[in-house]
Order: sequence, then C-alpha cells, then structure tokens
Amino acid sequence: MLSHLAAVALTTAAPVAAVPDLVPAADREIVFTVEGTPTYGTLHVPAHRAGQRLRAALLLPGSGPTDRDGNQPRMSPNTLAQVADALDRDRVVTLRFDKYGTGATGLGAYRDHPETLDYPAFVRQAKAAYETLREQPETAPHALTVVGHSEGAMTALLLGGSVRPRPASLVLLQPQAIRLLDLVALQLHAQIAEAARQGQLDPEQQRTVDAAIDAAVTALREHRPVDATGLPPAVAQLFQGFQGQNGRFVDSDDAVYPPATAAALRPGTRVLLTCGTNDAQVPCATTDALTVALRRAHVGGPGRVRLPGVDHLLHDAGHPDTPAPAVLDALHRFAGR
Repeated sequence: MLSHLAAVALTTAAPVAAVPDLVPAADREIVFTVEGTPTYGTLHVPAHRAGQRLRAALLLPGSGPTDRDGNQPRMSPNTLAQVADALDRDRVVTLRFDKYGTGATGLGAYRDHPETLDYPAFVRQAKAAYETLREQPETAPHALTVVGHSEGAMTALLLGGSVRPRPASLVLLQPQAIRLLDLVALQLHAQIAEAARQGQLDPEQQRTVDAAIDAAVTALREHRPVDATGLPPAVAQLFQGFQGQNGRFVDSDDAVYPPATAAALRPGTRVLLTCGTNDAQVPCATTDALTVALRRAHVGGPGRVRLPGVDHLLHDAGHPDTPAPAVLDALHRFAGR
C-alpha cells in the first residue's frame, strides 16, 4: 500500500497546467434604450471558462402582448424562456426582452400616442437588441443567431437581411410566413369550416360568413371601415380591433410578405424553419412559399423541418407545458453543430 501511494505521489509531482476558472451559468438583467424607450431584457449566459466568447442568440416573441418569456396576460406557456433553457444545453448565450407594450418596458415613448406604434418600430427595437447582444463580453460577434417564434420569425428574417454583422444563422419557429391578413383570413375560414362541419352553420351561412371575412380584409387593405354585416360577433370584434388605435400596426405588418424578405439574406446563412403538423395558427402549408424563397436565396440547411403532432406553442399531446421532444431535438441538432 505504501509503495502504491509513493508511485502516485511520484506521478502527480510533475507540473500540471492550470485549469481555467469556470464561470457558472447566470441570468443578467439588460437595459438598452431604443428611440427614447428603456427596453428591459434577460441575458442568459451558460457556464463557461472565464474570458471565453460563446455563440449567442437573440430570441424574438410572437404577436400581441407577448413578453420576454413568451407569455401574455392570462397565458403563460413560457415559450421563449424554455427555448433559452434548451439553448443553454448547447452553451449558447441568449437575450430575450420585453417588447413594446409588455413587461417592464411597457409602451415607453409611445405611451401618450399608442396609435403611432407600427410594426417597423418593433423591428428597430429588435435590431437594437441584436446590437446589444453583439456587444456583450461573453458573446462571439460573428457567431450570432436570431431565433423568432411566429411573428418574431418574420422579424428575424428582416433582421437577417439588414443587421451587421449578418447573423450566422436563423431559427424560424412556426413562422408567420404569409401576409398578416391573409393568415387571419385563413385561420377564420378554417374555424368557420369546422363550425359548419359540426352543424353550427348551414352551407349558405358558411358562404355568407366566408364572403364577409374576405370583404373585411379587402376593406382593411383599402383603408375603409369594415362592414360587420354577416360576421359572427366574435369575428366582427376581431376586425374592429384591427382598426382605430391598432390600424397603423396592422397595416404595416400586413405590408410585409415574408418570402420576399428572404432575398436579402446572405448566401450560406444557416436556416432552420419548423412547422408543426398540429399548428392551427400557422399550418405547414403556409410556409411553402417561404421554403422555396429560402432555397432560391441559397441559404444553408436544414431548412424546413416538420414536427409531428406539435402545435403553435411548440407542445405536443404528451408535453402540454414544455417543448415537445421533436422541438428540442431540432434545436439541438441545429445549435449543437
């Protein structure tokens, strides 16, 4: 036993290279100012060696009052917080923030005139967030990714063709891939068809409502008042909400055709586009034109990945509160490379 210990002592007496200090994973509150509005966010930094620069991703939320974690009033799926957790496993720094109208940011400079808040303002806010992420001491500025969910994916596409340096990759999770009002009309027609299937509407009533939906979309695009005649009360209320204070935002969002934005991407940009087969809000078929446009832009793969049984919030039947395994696998395959 003594001789064994002596041998160990002899073999370990040689100089050993110093092990770099390990910095534990941590969240850091970030504040950056955009056009007079302090914008609040969370920077998550995975465990890493001191001084090491890591790949990093900006996370962009979906439409409506969706905050940095992917939550809305009375609905807390934690979509973006869970995406940040998933990317941590591949040692990717993430920044997520409260966009206008949400969380600690609120309306900011638009508080006294919310009717002037349009979609380009959200794009500018996201661009400022990207620049903030680029400047963090833990991030590698030429290894940045933009990850967007739903409407945030459309914003990610716009950033991908305009920010400097261009992002190395984009992740488009269940993206808004057609014009806003076309998507709304598609969703409403599907709901009316289901109501007819269940016997709540007869064929003539279905045709009347479908025609009224199309007429409402045309009126909005022509900046005319929407005629609610023939619309169910809930649908009429939806279209009324697209006018007035929200009119400028709806009009400016609807002006963007996502497939057209793909042409500005840097050739070779790696792109992951996911669509869930159980996504009633953004059916896979709505991503067809964008998928073709990305190929024509000569971006890198994997391109579109279909997620069996996955809904718009990245869940499946077996995982109603957390990302489905198919989602986590797609992210890991992409981020782990």
